[in-house]
Amino acid sequence: MTQSKPDNVLVERAIAGDGDSFTELCRRYYGAMVAVADAILGDRHLAEDAAQQAFAKAAVKLPNLKEAEKFGSWLAAICRNAARDVGRANAAFRGRQELTREATHPAPGEDGEAVRAALKQLEPDAREVIYLRFYDGLSYERISEVLGISEQAINGRLRRAKRKLAGLLRREGFDEVVA
Repeated sequence: MTQSKPDNVLVERAIAGDGDSFTELCRRYYGAMVAVADAILGDRHLAEDAAQQAFAKAAVKLPNLKEAEKFGSWLAAICRNAARDVGRANAAFRGRQELTREATHPAPGEDGEAVRAALKQLEPDAREVIYLRFYDGLSYERISEVLGISEQAINGRLRRAKRKLAGLLRREGFDEVVA
């Protein structure tokens, strides 16, 4: 799918008061921002809340953006902060939720639980690229736009993250893990 207008044009139009341009930016970046927040929060619903908060903050702060072509990485920074805020605000709730889950479910043994547990052990930067690439399905080019780093850096982070994740899963008894 080809984007009709570059982000910087949409940013400039949105600053000038064109609501449709900001709506288009939201549409383009929503999935990526949910993935960024999910990498921090580990909860898709809270991640959606954080992404929405990030867009609301970005709408207010948009006139302060100095380099319109860096909208994606600027928005990702706002989203990371929003996710941390949501995480702090929901810490007590999550603690109660974990206690309930432990009381009603057997110890993690299913593949999905093991993968989620291993993902939580990755560094935030590694978890973020894993979520953007494999959960949100973004290309290296798009991840580069979102995070503001080169495609080569994305490739390196992904390789290291997959290698670490494979090692963690092997320790949990997954013998046929390929990094």
